[in-house]
Amino acid sequence: MKLFHNNNSVCSQKVRVTLAEKQIPWDSEHLDLSKNEQSDPQYMKLNPEGVVPTLVDGDMVLRESSVIAEYLDQLSDHNPLAPTDPRDLAAMHLWLTRAIEIHAAINSLTFATLMRQNQLRDSTPEQVKARIATFPNPQIRSKRLDLYRNGVNSPYVAGALFTLKRMFEDMSVVLESADWLTAGQYGLSDIAVIAYVDRLDRLGMSGLWTEDFPKIDPWLRANQARPSYKTAIDDLIPPAAAEASRKVGAEAWPQIKTIWADI
Repeated sequence: MKLFHNNNSVCSQKVRVTLAEKQIPWDSEHLDLSKNEQSDPQYMKLNPEGVVPTLVDGDMVLRESSVIAEYLDQLSDHNPLAPTDPRDLAAMHLWLTRAIEIHAAINSLTFATLMRQNQLRDSTPEQVKARIATFPNPQIRSKRLDLYRNGVNSPYVAGALFTLKRMFEDMSVVLESADWLTAGQYGLSDIAVIAYVDRLDRLGMSGLWTEDFPKIDPWLRANQARPSYKTAIDDLIPPAAAEASRKVGAEAWPQIKTIWADI
């Protein structure tokens, strides 16, 4: 089993957490997104969207992190991560489906802040535009270009915050009577969103939930205390990179907070 992934990719993190929880051995194929290795023609044959992760298991190629996570859970009876009750299972699938929209929101905030600053520091406008042009999907190209030009003033940021507020509202309803999102137990619903909330935390944006959604922080810290979080996420992010991320987020936070108040 081979996983094409990136250390800092939130979708890759979700799959690595699942692999760690299930204790499934895997071979790593790390792609350096800063060097645009996800656009390599050979990789694009596996994943025409040019994104990570991609799981290769024998002759099967799986894309989409939530699908990969559910597939991995079904490979082994060790530490089952999905409920068996039909209603609980439906609720879990809803979180897995919503992860696509949530990912787009986190992507917008990350590119409006951290990635944009890196691009402004390390690349010319022409180089940035040339890299954006390699994305197959014209809608994604348009979004990335707008985020690069406008930062947190991009309308994509306001849309992202709207999605995240809905996420925190719905998480809080579940966490009001349970410690975990997956029918009261740790499972795929939690894995579906942990990397996203963790990314916000690493961007210094915990203010999105600390005041209005107090149930989120204990859930986040409980996730971060699990061995799977350490091996799949924390150990793979250098301390210097983590510090830089929080610094950039802190600089953007006053504007983000103002937009958030109007959502």
